[in-house]
Amino acid sequence: MKKYLVTGAAGFIGSAIAARLLRNGHQVWTIDNLSTGFRKNLPKGIRFIEGDCQSPGSIAKLKKTRFDAILHIAGQSSGEVSFDDPVYDLRTNTEATLRLIDYGLKTGCSRFIYASSMSVYGQVSDEPISETFPCKPLSFYGVGKLASENYMRIYQSKGLKPTSLRYFNVYGPNQNMANLRQGMVSIYLAQFIKNDEVIVKGSKDRFRDLAYIDDVVGFTVSIINDERAYGGIYNFGTGRRTTVGELLEKITRLSGLKRKIVIASGTSGDQKGIYADMSLVEKTFGFKCKYDLEKGLTKMIAWARKASW
Repeated sequence: MKKYLVTGAAGFIGSAIAARLLRNGHQVWTIDNLSTGFRKNLPKGIRFIEGDCQSPGSIAKLKKTRFDAILHIAGQSSGEVSFDDPVYDLRTNTEATLRLIDYGLKTGCSRFIYASSMSVYGQVSDEPISETFPCKPLSFYGVGKLASENYMRIYQSKGLKPTSLRYFNVYGPNQNMANLRQGMVSIYLAQFIKNDEVIVKGSKDRFRDLAYIDDVVGFTVSIINDERAYGGIYNFGTGRRTTVGELLEKITRLSGLKRKIVIASGTSGDQKGIYADMSLVEKTFGFKCKYDLEKGLTKMIAWARKASW
């Protein structure tokens, strides 16, 4: 049995990763401020500290526990929201990273996995984007994620063994359906279920790479102790391009719900479109996603209709 710190385990991705590690027989701790997550998402058996990851007080409550790895998943996760309070965004996404790295190195934990984002790339061409593509973020959120990646790179000289995972658009059961400013699939699906019309902020020609949560969790957990991942930066998506229009059509068909689509103005820092070149992950680890959009959406729609949110 190993000990892991998975920050943000009351949230969507963090709770799924923590639950998988607990099922695998490990001990898991978390820090979460419940700003966008929920207590009900916390997996049974997890050791929960309520607070901010950038807070020395929260980190002190870890009581110098030595973890086998830190998986830093917590943080403000919306490009749009990052414009509301850039200082808070910087603190939750970058200062928190620095404090957790410092804690890990001081307590003998050198393994650090960071949930970065495709937002680091900024405006890109309509082609699969590899990890070598120049990064010019369009949002404060993307800037903070990229800064954290660079801090981890520098900390390697002090013994850190980091991996940055640039998650593309992750979706699936337990996503925060009430938050209509983060998560493309959940934003539209929530409106399909609750409203008579669906507000689309920006063109239906925008496109994304939509990755199902089980694939994200499977890959993230698989590289925790894989030395090939040390020091690496990896995209994680499906490598497939889906436009907003195609997504809306699939939700309509799979849910059986027909709604009026209303096109509104776009949001600050939004990318026109992006999808991942997954060749580095596939060549290095032999990993391929098991879920296409049809399969993943079917499972998410079934969950969303039964869940209370």
